[in-house]
Amino acid sequence: MPPNILLITADDMGGDTPGCFGGPAEVSPTLDRLAAEGMTFGRAHVAIAVCQPSRSAIMTGRWPHRNGAQGFEPITAGVPVLTRLLYEAGYMSGILGKVEHLQPVEAFGWEFTRGMRELGMGRDPRAYGEASRQFMGEAAAQGRPWFLMANAHDPHRPYSGSQDELDRFPAEARATYPAPSKVFGPGDDVGDVPEFLPGLPEVAEEYREYLSSSRRCDDVVAEVLRALDETGAAGDTLVVFLSDNGIAVPFAKANCYLQSSRTPLIVRWPRVTRPGTRVDTAFVSMIDLFPTLCAAAGVPEPTGLDGRSMLPLLRGERQDGRDTVFTVFHETAAKGRFEMRCRQDDRFGYIWNEWSDGAREYRAENMMGRTWPAMLAAASSDERLAQRARFYVHRFPEELYDLRADPHSLANLAEDPIHREALKGARRHLLAWMAETGDPLLDTYRGFLQDLEQRVVR
Repeated sequence: MPPNILLITADDMGGDTPGCFGGPAEVSPTLDRLAAEGMTFGRAHVAIAVCQPSRSAIMTGRWPHRNGAQGFEPITAGVPVLTRLLYEAGYMSGILGKVEHLQPVEAFGWEFTRGMRELGMGRDPRAYGEASRQFMGEAAAQGRPWFLMANAHDPHRPYSGSQDELDRFPAEARATYPAPSKVFGPGDDVGDVPEFLPGLPEVAEEYREYLSSSRRCDDVVAEVLRALDETGAAGDTLVVFLSDNGIAVPFAKANCYLQSSRTPLIVRWPRVTRPGTRVDTAFVSMIDLFPTLCAAAGVPEPTGLDGRSMLPLLRGERQDGRDTVFTVFHETAAKGRFEMRCRQDDRFGYIWNEWSDGAREYRAENMMGRTWPAMLAAASSDERLAQRARFYVHRFPEELYDLRADPHSLANLAEDPIHREALKGARRHLLAWMAETGDPLLDTYRGFLQDLEQRVVR
């Protein structure tokens, strides 16, 4: 019998937030245990760092421009989805939370669904555990393998204990979910805020609220895994954990930086993955999950996939061709179009901002909350911070970062002559990738590069 598949997702959790990925020790006790029992990937990236398109890419194994869901819209009719293929192989499929973030819902053929409000606004660990137990029991009664996508709504805003939470969720909604099992206050040592953000008091306070919400996400994972254990299915289940994108703050979610797309990928597959294994050199994209899970389930891959199976890596084998990763961005939740493309390798991160023209201003949901207003307020008396804020709003058409020396992408090297060859190489590689995948902005990027060459000649 093929393995059951449990895909657990966090909402807006940074790739370095869990303790097993370098985050504060008390944030993720369950995820840390899962990592110790399975395999972690230090260079795992989502295809696009915003919720619905990221999840659509996972479930179709295709880039957003090839599955139709570039923003918050449905996938194109006829695009194969993972759950339908698994159903044809006898799998029962269920989804907990974020149901409407895979559109059209009916295309996925879910046989068991629990929406956000049935799960305490997607923040009640016990409700996730009970729903998981029910789903697993129904599949067992039918003698079928199963696929369950358990989507926590934490640590998405509003963060636990924040004023935003009081403003956005009425009292009756807040009463449906508990506080995190650990709430981080001013006296807790959680380290500094991520280095791509300024260490302002308001930013630090919001970061602690975010960590509290991340702990409640860990609580959700604990209850889902408890249900797995109690139903006796753990030994026959492939467990995957990841986040759909980075933290919802400036320079992270809805961008193409390292901290935008890096995801804390953990895979535990009894008798396949070796406990405590870390894969820190191979780049993997979450569009690779589709063919990987097909291989695990013994389901033939459909034609037209963009990802490729990670099965050799899960078995502890070497896999060539994993020295780079590409990511994209198209559209914000508010329908703001800010086209970006990114290519990263073990040293450099290159970003092309098609939208950046010196006048247009970037706006996205990551500028909600207290962090961005705090940055703007402090910028009035801090010229360095003022420059960073201006850069965030306008960018430059090209960005290049030495990610070994500058993993938080603070120093743009695109105009540094020392790194000219690295820039040219990244351009060539991105152009080839865009041509290979039929990127709709291929001609635009080719024209951009030709204009650059003409300026050099002049």
